[in-house]
Amino acid sequence: MLRKPISADSHITEPPNCYVDFIDPKFRDRAPFIKSLEGVGDAFVVDGMPNPVPLGLLAAAGKEPAKITTDGVAFDDLWRSGWDPKYRAADQDLDGVAAEMIYPTVGMLICNHPDFDYKKACFDAYNRWLAGYCAEAPDRLFGLAQVSMRTPEEGVAELKAVHVMGFKGVMMPGDPAVEDYDSKLYDPVWATAVELGLPLSFHILTTRQGTLAQNPRGPRINSFLSIIRGCQDIMGTLIFSGVFDRFPSLKIVCVEADAGWVPHYMYRMDHAYKRHRYWMKAPPLNRMPSDYFRDNIYTTFQDDWVAFKTKDLVNVRRLMWASDFPHSDSTWPNSQAVLEEQTAGLSEDERNWICHDNVAELYGLSVN
Repeated sequence: MLRKPISADSHITEPPNCYVDFIDPKFRDRAPFIKSLEGVGDAFVVDGMPNPVPLGLLAAAGKEPAKITTDGVAFDDLWRSGWDPKYRAADQDLDGVAAEMIYPTVGMLICNHPDFDYKKACFDAYNRWLAGYCAEAPDRLFGLAQVSMRTPEEGVAELKAVHVMGFKGVMMPGDPAVEDYDSKLYDPVWATAVELGLPLSFHILTTRQGTLAQNPRGPRINSFLSIIRGCQDIMGTLIFSGVFDRFPSLKIVCVEADAGWVPHYMYRMDHAYKRHRYWMKAPPLNRMPSDYFRDNIYTTFQDDWVAFKTKDLVNVRRLMWASDFPHSDSTWPNSQAVLEEQTAGLSEDERNWICHDNVAELYGLSVN
């Protein structure tokens, strides 16, 4: 029997009070807020970030492509379920979705903020707000907390704090403040994640390199193709630095970066390691790079039909479908039609694994 899908990657739309009401009082006068800007419409203004965040793309699910726009959108025009949990179940039911893993929206971009003290204050505020949002439907809304990684030591404390708050997993910033994730300084962070059973997620648009370029090479739409690169680089960083040798039970989620590229990426990693590891001074690994990707890394995707077609070239128990509601890339409210078409060649077990079981088992969910 086909089980109802669980979206492995959905989002909220931060409301005007998300940061202002929940942030450390020391940062309240700098808290992100919504302002109506001439020629732009409503936008989030984030202190220390040069460009405001227009609301147009934040909740464009279900819009015809020709009507998707960044500007000229008011907060009141957005899907209410993005910020009011009382409306969320109805939108889930409309899309035939049993539950959702919840990620931030503006918070993704704040991952790139240069001030880590400010970043931590914003993330702490968001986590407080999100806990209340998910509490409205604890059997259908499962939040991923944000942590700042100002230092590895503080990262450990952050993981423990959000675990106590009841979050099922953690969304990591793409770039930590101290060195990079290949450093053994972060071994206590990985150890804590394993100890607490917290999968760690890396989402697109949360690294300095993996953002939509304002001045891309060629037409601006060309920059859309590059946003998965930030996640790919993090996966390679973790694998080639031996993180999974030291922590074989660590679970990493590569979020919204699609999955159809994974078979070639695994091949390319193995080729690099076999042919070039000596002159490039790569540290020795106990297994081939593709083995770590196959066992330790989960990938989420929306309408990446290539992922379904190449399932036998990867670990099908690490693929996780997502709706991305309410963002502009979302399959909502047509997820069932999309899945019916794209999973036509899958067995019932395979469809259940990708659309329900894998995410349920990863996060320990009891969702029918």
